[in-house]
Amino acid sequence: MERQSQIYWVTLWGGAMNALLLLFKFVAGIMGHSAAMVADAVHSLSDFVTDVIVLVFVHISGKPKDKSHDYGHGKYETLAMTIIGLALLVVAIGIVYEGLMKITAWAGGEQLETPGMLALWAALLSIVMKEAIFRYTITKARQLNSQAVEANAWHHRSDALSSVGTALGIGGAIFLGQRWAVLDPLASVIVGMFIVKVSIDLLRNGFGDLMEQSLPDEVEQEILQLAASVPDVVEPHDLHTRRIGNHYAIELHILMDGDIPLREAHDRASEIEELLRQHYGEETHVSVHVEPIPLST
Repeated sequence: MERQSQIYWVTLWGGAMNALLLLFKFVAGIMGHSAAMVADAVHSLSDFVTDVIVLVFVHISGKPKDKSHDYGHGKYETLAMTIIGLALLVVAIGIVYEGLMKITAWAGGEQLETPGMLALWAALLSIVMKEAIFRYTITKARQLNSQAVEANAWHHRSDALSSVGTALGIGGAIFLGQRWAVLDPLASVIVGMFIVKVSIDLLRNGFGDLMEQSLPDEVEQEILQLAASVPDVVEPHDLHTRRIGNHYAIELHILMDGDIPLREAHDRASEIEELLRQHYGEETHVSVHVEPIPLST
């Protein structure tokens, strides 16, 4: 419960900051006549929505194992990360589309309105606040080993970088004059493309875990080395791994002398299980199958 309460606190704190920022950005974007700032405000709104998603799904993922979920509810946290990625992708596509429409209108001779200083100040404030929120959230995500919180942290960082692009576009449009007003929607397109990349990375990781993707090669090699370090264990093999939320599931086979007592073989298998749990966390699911060393012919 301590981990879950910390995740709640981090997410609630970020959500409160997002709520204040998105209101200020919408006001600044509308009053400051800035398409880039309005797009940035929409991005902040998506941040707020994903904060709510994290709170709901982390509550579900924290439930203990039950009759219908033998491996626990950890996948719900991965599902939250995937939903965040989808939400981010939708927002990004919308930002790019709106920006391209304004650029097309400008290319066709339409005069774009130059954004005001209020929009620029809003962008600068957003950069500072969102970067601070990102650094705090990513630190807590790694301490808590939470996929959903880490995804949310990168959502905060994408908002900070979005505001950097927004500030450059707005600043350029203000200080370079009316004929450079196109820099405002151009900045929104560049920001949107960056957010597309971040969302695709989140989706790739989320779908990978939901589709039972194996752990990275270096982690699997480490698992085999740890198993082989236990006395009397020969040739760990047939390794199967995956993530279940914030912890690992590991299944492997080992070879041992077929003439040793069953109790000793069991103790060695238990030793491997304990070693892996010490290394990867107490919630790690470990299954070890013992086979006799084949007799030479």
